[in-house]
Amino acid sequence: MTGEGNWTWLIRGRVPTLVDAGVGDPRHLDAVAAALNGDELAQVIVTHGHSDHASGAAAIAERMPGARFLKMPWRERDNRWGVSWTPIADGDTIAAGDASISMVHTPGHAPDHLCLWHEETRTVFGGDLAITGTTVYVPPAPLGDLADYLASLERVLALNPLRILPAHGAVIDNPEPLLRGYIAHRRKRESQIIEALRLGDRRIDAIVSRVYEGLTDELLSRASETVAAHLQKLEREGRAACSDDVWHIIEP
Repeated sequence: MTGEGNWTWLIRGRVPTLVDAGVGDPRHLDAVAAALNGDELAQVIVTHGHSDHASGAAAIAERMPGARFLKMPWRERDNRWGVSWTPIADGDTIAAGDASISMVHTPGHAPDHLCLWHEETRTVFGGDLAITGTTVYVPPAPLGDLADYLASLERVLALNPLRILPAHGAVIDNPEPLLRGYIAHRRKRESQIIEALRLGDRRIDAIVSRVYEGLTDELLSRASETVAAHLQKLEREGRAACSDDVWHIIEP
């Protein structure tokens, strides 16, 4: 799910700031220390509470005890990572490096997901909002929410960013086509699921079989969760309903 690994981003300057904590790999800690070049890490801002972004916090705290750790609260998960968190919220502005960055709540992939916005350079530290070459996994509720994810994409589009620095994959220059492509892809998938319901598919496994082809067992489980997320969105909108794991469409 993380491809070749994940990026963290170091903002150097008066307030040395690391965006995301990684997983505690000693090589990562060595690389951060080398990039700091003798400066003391002031803070780590975690985009969301998934393990590949937050689980390295304790190792960083042990190696760099002067750092504070900040994230939007996710009460069910935050105590897993072995540090005390300073809570941050949508709209907060935080000194980082020699500038300030604004917190933009972008839920969907995770309920606590934040993007970090540097207005002067129109740069977004994107966490798992977008990844070049693939779509972003959005789990069904309560861990994810497809409607929220689509709204988050629209919110970041409204910022008109020049680039996104993601947690996985290449830097995304000119991100508008990618983000709009994500929205179009989700709309197409929703249409396919609605058509499957109209054709009589009532359970998630039947819908997956109609909509997806040639999936491995691992991807099959993710496809089932993606279909569930779409169905939950349709249910919230009053366009589908479920009883005993059997779904049906609600036509206007």
